[in-house]
Amino acid sequence: MALRLFSREQKPASAPEEKASATGRVVAFATGSGRAVWSARDSNSLTRGGFVGNPVGFRSVKLIAEAAAAVPLVCEDTDRRYESHPVIDLLRRPNAGQGRAELFESLFGQLLLSGNAYVEAVGITGEGLPEEMHILRSDRMSIVPGADGWPVAFEYAVGGRKHRFDMTGRPDPICHIKSFHPQDDHYGLSPMQAAAVAMDVHNSASAWSKALLDNAARPSGAIVYKGVDGQGVLSPEQYDRLVGEIEMNHQGARNAGRPMLLEGGLDWKPMGFSPSDMEFHETKISAAREIAQAFGVPPMLLGIPGDATYANYAEAHRAFYRLTVLPLATRVSAAVAWWLSEHLGAEIALRPDPDRIPALAAERDQQWARISAATFLSDAEKRTLLGLPPLSDG
Repeated sequence: MALRLFSREQKPASAPEEKASATGRVVAFATGSGRAVWSARDSNSLTRGGFVGNPVGFRSVKLIAEAAAAVPLVCEDTDRRYESHPVIDLLRRPNAGQGRAELFESLFGQLLLSGNAYVEAVGITGEGLPEEMHILRSDRMSIVPGADGWPVAFEYAVGGRKHRFDMTGRPDPICHIKSFHPQDDHYGLSPMQAAAVAMDVHNSASAWSKALLDNAARPSGAIVYKGVDGQGVLSPEQYDRLVGEIEMNHQGARNAGRPMLLEGGLDWKPMGFSPSDMEFHETKISAAREIAQAFGVPPMLLGIPGDATYANYAEAHRAFYRLTVLPLATRVSAAVAWWLSEHLGAEIALRPDPDRIPALAAERDQQWARISAATFLSDAEKRTLLGLPPLSDG
């Protein structure tokens, strides 16, 4: 009987039946190890990772928003340019807590971070301009489309409470300014979304550098154990003690350069930087350059090394205003002017005045000299070419 128990003819007991979903292998393959993990692409996550937690994204947004908010604006209609106007007075002090620069900086910042900006008119009386203007957070605003696809309302949600802005009447209480989005009819595309991959790479590189600094600014080495009898395996107690000694006495900035005392057959084998480690810094710089390019900021203005697109800083600064700041300020000021014209009951235009931008002074001098030397043009034609209003009679 005992021999039969250990004979080859006996069949082993069957393993317990395991049940699993038929889609388990597919899910495991789709989320298997070795795949890149990207951050979320919603507005809040992009703002935290790309603006609050990334110096390149933060500086790019601040540089554009501050420069565009400081651009001088011209208020005019089809007949004349105004030095004093109710629209100018409203923009000078739009609300009790903000001036013109603060309001427009917040507006441009929301537009760059989320692709959408919302301006609220406060104190609408039905006649004349609103008493105040406020910028609403884009992440709290949602559009309610109507049957024809156009927004019939905006909902502003804070802490479970919602306020509804009716957009079926005139004038509109909300001015919605959005960037171009090829796949969305109601919301704009943020540069932050286009630079999301580069921001993940840059943030991961910064975290890697921080971890490297915490480990005495060099990659970890290897501790080799050789027992007296040639056995190279530590007991659990010895292993735990060794790990504790390293974490307590040889890691972190305060222990940098501290000598290590090895005993009992332990030997330290340092490891140098591999070629991939040496290229990690270049990867971070390349990611920073991609972030700056997504926002339209010349990398030279952010101090990113290795960029030779422009010959000098002045040329990069001039290109920054021509290619990024002025187009953005022109589009936003035109949208705000059209919205305020509905409240005012008369069409008014707001546009940037490049003649008062110091970065474009060299271009302005060349243009004025070229037009002034044109003897075949009259004074009225020269003023028109320079963007100046016509002279009044006398």
